[in-house]
Amino acid sequence: MSSITHTRINDLTNALSNDLSNRHDSYHAHFYFDESSLALATALQTTIRDELGLEVGNLNTRLVGPHPQWSFSATFSHDDFATFVPWVKANRQELSVLIHAVTGDDLIDHTEHVHWLGTQIKLDLSGF
Repeated sequence: MSSITHTRINDLTNALSNDLSNRHDSYHAHFYFDESSLALATALQTTIRDELGLEVGNLNTRLVGPHPQWSFSATFSHDDFATFVPWVKANRQELSVLIHAVTGDDLIDHTEHVHWLGTQIKLDLSGF
């Protein structure tokens, strides 16, 4: 099982990149994984839920919505942004992560209000 770097959130001093700003009330972070990174994804999902206290979605080992790879999501608020985003940057390891605003317009949320950590993955937007 891949180990997670347990970096204390309060000790992070990483500045957020200029293109990732906290302008919305709510966000999703989608973590993408495959069979080889399933253990890491499971560990991250558990930590986010149990230690960080955020709402997490199912560990999807099938394609769901616009996501062309296995994934799980975490929901976080404007108030969580400044601590959760640096935590994700420090702990995602090889996983690609899509962070997007939740405004009620799924197409815009997944195309304009987005920031990628790791390799950007082409989403299937045909369902919007």
